[in-house]
Amino acid sequence: MARLTILKTNFTAGEIGRDLMGRGDLRAYTNGAARLRNVLVTPTGGVSRRPGLRFVASAAGDGRLIPFQFNTEQTYLLVVTGGAIAVIDETESPIADIAAPWSADEIARLSWAQSADTLLLVHPEHPPQRLVRLDATSFELRDWRFFEEGGRIEQPHHKFADDDVTLQPSGTSGAITLSASADLFEAGHVGVRFRLQNKEVEITAVSSPTQASAETKQTLVSTGAAKDWTEAAFSPVRGHPLCCAFHQDRLVIGGSRDLPNRLWLSKSSDLFNFDLGTGEDDEAIEFAILSDQVNGIRAVFSSRHLQVLTTGAEWMVTGEPLTPTNLELRRQTRIGSPVDRNVPPCDVDGGTIFSSRDGASLREFLFTDVDQAYEAKDLSALVRHLIDRPIDQAYDARRRVVFVVMAAGGIAAVTQYRQEEVTAWSTLETEGRFRSIAVLDDAPFVLVERDGVYSVERLDPTRNTDASVALVSATPKRVWSDPALAPLEGRVVSVLADGAPQAARPVTEGALTLDEPAALLEVGLAFRTEIAPLPVYVQSGGGGAAQGVAVRLVRAVFRLKDSRALSVDVGRGPRPAPFARRDGLTGPVAPDPVTVDKTVRALGWTKGDSRPLWRVDQDAPLPLTVLSVMTEISAHS
Repeated sequence: MARLTILKTNFTAGEIGRDLMGRGDLRAYTNGAARLRNVLVTPTGGVSRRPGLRFVASAAGDGRLIPFQFNTEQTYLLVVTGGAIAVIDETESPIADIAAPWSADEIARLSWAQSADTLLLVHPEHPPQRLVRLDATSFELRDWRFFEEGGRIEQPHHKFADDDVTLQPSGTSGAITLSASADLFEAGHVGVRFRLQNKEVEITAVSSPTQASAETKQTLVSTGAAKDWTEAAFSPVRGHPLCCAFHQDRLVIGGSRDLPNRLWLSKSSDLFNFDLGTGEDDEAIEFAILSDQVNGIRAVFSSRHLQVLTTGAEWMVTGEPLTPTNLELRRQTRIGSPVDRNVPPCDVDGGTIFSSRDGASLREFLFTDVDQAYEAKDLSALVRHLIDRPIDQAYDARRRVVFVVMAAGGIAAVTQYRQEEVTAWSTLETEGRFRSIAVLDDAPFVLVERDGVYSVERLDPTRNTDASVALVSATPKRVWSDPALAPLEGRVVSVLADGAPQAARPVTEGALTLDEPAALLEVGLAFRTEIAPLPVYVQSGGGGAAQGVAVRLVRAVFRLKDSRALSVDVGRGPRPAPFARRDGLTGPVAPDPVTVDKTVRALGWTKGDSRPLWRVDQDAPLPLTVLSVMTEISAHS
């Protein structure tokens, strides 16, 4: 019989899948875990119970959260739901409700971009919008207005017909009739601009597929039939932009419903002017992505280069600066992005994090100086079980965590620190389902659905429960009745009374009754924290893994930091470790956060069993951080 001491110094590989259970020789196995629930892995390797979710505001329904920073001092959170945008200011107060054109079913395909005080929102079935801040509490959603001069609107144009199709005007000025040589016009063309031999008219009525009335905006060249004509690229008939971005002082539009593989770049320093002119360096740029496969554009992203993410591949657009004559487009990788919704890419230290088209992996699109090209590293190769159709994501730079919302309602939290080779996954869960996430001023906000009711909540390190509210009384009392408890009506809640946890109890008719009087409460929904190691890897005398060895945990020593509780299951169910109290006695809860080593002892042997020798299983609403774990085991064949 051998007695071994194993020191687990970090969790920097995060949770890994069961496919790695036989690879104890890997560093990921040494630094990984079998299960990490409701914890965040720190870049230095410890794991901390995630912060609670503080209730911010009710939401009208399912939708998206969008951060909007007007300037360095004024920030807003936009809650986009079916037909509306609710605006929450930096004090977390709802200040405005704006009518919006997108239905609840359409919000998934909404895309946006912000530069300074300009927020642009686009959807392939609706005219692109621009959110305008009128004052500190007033906002307005307006259609884009392209640059107009001399009766001509400088917007993207395209000929949506065979080259041989002609248009013939009945006159050169005023009200005219346009006749097409093939079916062309639809009712939705009313109000759309056409160009005949580079002169502009506006459709005023459609009488048939081959004939329409128009008002000339510029004097036409002649009344002869001409093949040289185009129509506005964006319209109710042809669809609207799919995505947009700002890059090198240009507005970039990526794709539309009927031109899914086309890119438009505005004139330099003139964001809504798409005049191609004669190809001078500062003029607008237009080109299509043509290759051996369909490449419908799904995102354009400004990074080291202009990155274009399509349904079939990832591309880079180079040129320093980008001009009509020096632009170069190169395909880099063949992963593809989701087709049915927009999962916004995010930048992490120069790498672009995006979801794959099949919804089964998370990729890092990163430029390598050695190859002078991009690679799409798979960040989820060891955690396939945690990836299930991402629907939203955001990056918290302070915690160095990418939060990825899954279709099933959980959040995968990926601690990403490339310099230290840290890619650590864990899963966040709540009572209900997460639907969207946004990070504003290093504070993650989530949209949560619970039994058909939606709310906006904030990940708050001062809170220990979800949907939590804080209540204060000048004098201690047992019965609390407060309007702030309304979001928790009818639910069994977890209670911290003057910092001490009390038994769970329901909120009934807006009131809560305690066991003992208290002056300060935190009331919210409990969530369970779980930390489980991988099966112990025992080296035999000849090297390699000795599978089938009987193993017994003698003791486990947990090094804790700023913690108030620890509950560990070593085979007999979760049991709290004792902490010293202020009166010199011991109890299951520390009165204040402490940094200390806690020892847990166990009995019983395991052989050929994938169950962990120990498992942190804690639902107490108290802080917990595990820095390292030393296990002493006995083993024999």
